[in-house]
Amino acid sequence: MRSLTTYLLIVLTFSLTALADSQPGTKEDHHIYLLIGQSNMAGRAQYGDEMKSPIKRAFLLDGNDEWSVAQNPLNIYSTIRKGPGMQRLGPGYGFAKEMLQNQPEISIGLIVNAKGGTKIEQWKQGTKFYDEAVRRTKVAMKSGTLKGILWHQGESNQGNPDAYPAQLKALVENLRKDLSMDRLPFIAGQVNNVPKINEAIARLPEEVDVTAYVSSEGLTCTDRWHFDTESVLLMGKRYAEEMLVLQKLK
Repeated sequence: MRSLTTYLLIVLTFSLTALADSQPGTKEDHHIYLLIGQSNMAGRAQYGDEMKSPIKRAFLLDGNDEWSVAQNPLNIYSTIRKGPGMQRLGPGYGFAKEMLQNQPEISIGLIVNAKGGTKIEQWKQGTKFYDEAVRRTKVAMKSGTLKGILWHQGESNQGNPDAYPAQLKALVENLRKDLSMDRLPFIAGQVNNVPKINEAIARLPEEVDVTAYVSSEGLTCTDRWHFDTESVLLMGKRYAEEMLVLQKLK
């Protein structure tokens, strides 16, 4: 009898754990992040079978603006993306894994709405890309708590880097205003070998409170622009490390 009771307890515990992994937590404990930018955020790195499984306690805002289990490719439900076959591994995967490891009591909701090849001008307030990012985030906020924004973009602005600092600052300010969170954490990621753009990204924390940047130092690429698998995973971890620091400042 005791063995049967023990067995039933094990089955019940397993079932409850599986149920918890397949459903977002309460609104307070379901932490939402908006991930926007161009191709490195959309994901262009290859990934193997070990990264195809759903991420436990992580969810993705899908094409119906509902929460689905999060699994690669994370930009597949972007409302502005390029073709589905171009969507691969982006930093959101490593970011989610690292955040969940450090915050085991929460679930994570990702709104990944990136598009390769875009300039920062295409993300100005009032554009389609900007409006979709805000719209989808507001939908997600009905069932979760917005905790931050990850931005990875800059390659397409290499021709006019001097304008980038003001444009990036305006993007942060407008997103915070339209999402009604004046100290919403915002992290920008550096790109591959565009010194002036990377300098502007690195200066962001000096110019805007509760912002940070992640360095591209030591990362390697598969071509001129796109980080390889190992580098994308490391970039995601760097985003998480900075986000955890920023959240203590709020």
